[in-house]
Amino acid sequence: MTDTLNSLPPDPIYDRREQIRAITAKTLRRRSRMSQLFTWALSMSLVIALIPLVLVLFTIVQRGGSDLSAAFVTKLPQVPTIGQQNAIGGIANAIIGTLIVAAMAAAMAVPLSLVLGLYLVEMDTRLSRIFRASVEILSGIPSILLGVFAYIFIVLPEHHFSAFAASVALALLMTPVITKSVETAIRGVPDTVTEAGLALGARRSVVARRVVLPAARAGIITGTLLALARAMGETAPLLLVIGATFSQTWDFNPFHAMSALPLLTYSYSGSAFPSQHRAAWGVALVLVLLVLILNLTSRFISARLSRKAQM
Repeated sequence: MTDTLNSLPPDPIYDRREQIRAITAKTLRRRSRMSQLFTWALSMSLVIALIPLVLVLFTIVQRGGSDLSAAFVTKLPQVPTIGQQNAIGGIANAIIGTLIVAAMAAAMAVPLSLVLGLYLVEMDTRLSRIFRASVEILSGIPSILLGVFAYIFIVLPEHHFSAFAASVALALLMTPVITKSVETAIRGVPDTVTEAGLALGARRSVVARRVVLPAARAGIITGTLLALARAMGETAPLLLVIGATFSQTWDFNPFHAMSALPLLTYSYSGSAFPSQHRAAWGVALVLVLLVLILNLTSRFISARLSRKAQM
């Protein structure tokens, strides 16, 4: 038996495996050093990118934290006078205005983005390619041009500024971001899920609505909240269409001029009163906190839905 085994020709696969092991042993040290070098370079890039963010957040918290109080977020703004030069009041109407504008923009952008994202995934036609190119172009347009669009087609015909015009501009800003998130989330759903629904006899539209969208809801919700957080901090479109640079009244009518946090920050930062100039940091801090809450909420919802999908 031993003689028979010794007489067999050498195994080429075994010889090839030994050659690969010898080559990898020679290059192991070099590859390890390159891996460590790139890991160090990526870590340093992350630190360099975080330095401006940390400095900005530290400055906002340091300068705006002193003004942050219950009265600051629940009362209306006040105009400083000779006797009360340090009077600031609150920013409650700006907070409400920001939430109203953002909610109206989301109500317009989310349904359109869901339909458009589904269409881009399900259809591969000339029209879908035109829509995809349009979404890419719209995502790169400066936000000030969206404000100009809302000013020309809404403010000028209506002859007055309004929160509705601001919400239209922000909806145009949010639509390409949410559409890309919807398309990416839907493409992440396995094809077997769609095929299983179709095999049961359901129409493709029913499968997309009842099966695909619920399976992709984690990515859709995350993209929607991130787009909403970005829209809440936009100032350029609001400067042209919302109208109320500084307001001391409550106004919940979306077809009237309305105050907003980005606009109030811009107004206070250029004020001649030192108290308002200082309060601009407080307004910026409140806006940063709102955006932070939306970002954390999106991460929490995404993680929670992902855990449920894996169970």
